[in-house]
Amino acid sequence: MAGELSFENPDFLWLAPLALFVAWWWGRRSRPALRFSDVSRFGARPGRRATAARRGGPALRGLACLLLVVACAGPRRPDLVTQLPAKGIALVVALDVSGSMGAEDVVWTPGAPSVSRLEAARRALKLFLAGGAAPDGTAFDPRPGDAVGLVAFAAVPETVCPATLNHSVLFKVADALQPKGGADAGTNIGDSLAEAVIRLDAADQKSRVLILLSDGEHNILKEDVRDAQRPGIDRTLKPREAAQLAANLGVRVYTIDAGGDPPLGAPPDAVAQRFAGRKALKDVAEMTGGKSFQATSGAELLSAYREISLLEKTDDRAPIYRRYFDYYAWCAGAALVLLLSAHALDRTAWRTMT
Repeated sequence: MAGELSFENPDFLWLAPLALFVAWWWGRRSRPALRFSDVSRFGARPGRRATAARRGGPALRGLACLLLVVACAGPRRPDLVTQLPAKGIALVVALDVSGSMGAEDVVWTPGAPSVSRLEAARRALKLFLAGGAAPDGTAFDPRPGDAVGLVAFAAVPETVCPATLNHSVLFKVADALQPKGGADAGTNIGDSLAEAVIRLDAADQKSRVLILLSDGEHNILKEDVRDAQRPGIDRTLKPREAAQLAANLGVRVYTIDAGGDPPLGAPPDAVAQRFAGRKALKDVAEMTGGKSFQATSGAELLSAYREISLLEKTDDRAPIYRRYFDYYAWCAGAALVLLLSAHALDRTAWRTMT
């Protein structure tokens, strides 16, 4: 299905009168002649061929010139079937990949085996962006216009996928993530927020959103991590410090706490730390105009993403098209055929002697 004809470079159409000048000039040009002492014997011959030769050559060349002008203007029709969606939001997902995200304690579908926290986070993110039916039967609308990036973090954040409209690439990167341990053990929420904010600050979309999903609390202190390039200089931010940076740049932060409540019998210090971490995530969201969620099951995780999807709507389809049906080549080809035809006719059927 194609729309109305338009021109990519319509200013060239101002040259259309040039076709009339070409036709007039070709008709007025001097022709080769043969001298005869007596032309009375030619007087009774019909003049239709001479008339066609006199008028046809200028007409064909003028029409060829007009077609070349139209070809330069770039005639085209939009392909209405493949409209692009309107420009969406700029989104960066900061995803916790610390060792605890490997715990297989998330019920994704009732009655099915539990999956790891990281796997549940991946599945929810795919439904949020690509759309589809959730396990409970509710549907997510796809968000193809959102430019999405991914920051993975444990002790140190890393931008594993810059902002892209090719969500399938982002999904492949997310599928390759594995929980980290050893030297990378820890949960650095502050620097992860800052890393994501830096990526969003470079985006040209008006709406910039950050989703942070973590099952723990910020436990990397400033004195624990030093900048390898600048020894002695602290580089770790607290979550509230990073949230203030996001608020100053107009970035809304939505936080999802996937850690759940502390287990029964946990030491008082661990309980206090768990609730302090949850409160820090809530404060981060409130400081930036976002919202905080708690999600320990697939249903709760999808509910959080569903609410974020409603709060951060993208526009409907806009009159921007993925491709056009171009006709400039056809116009140029027709002009060439007309010129060759006029040249051939001048030397055959329209050949005259004056």
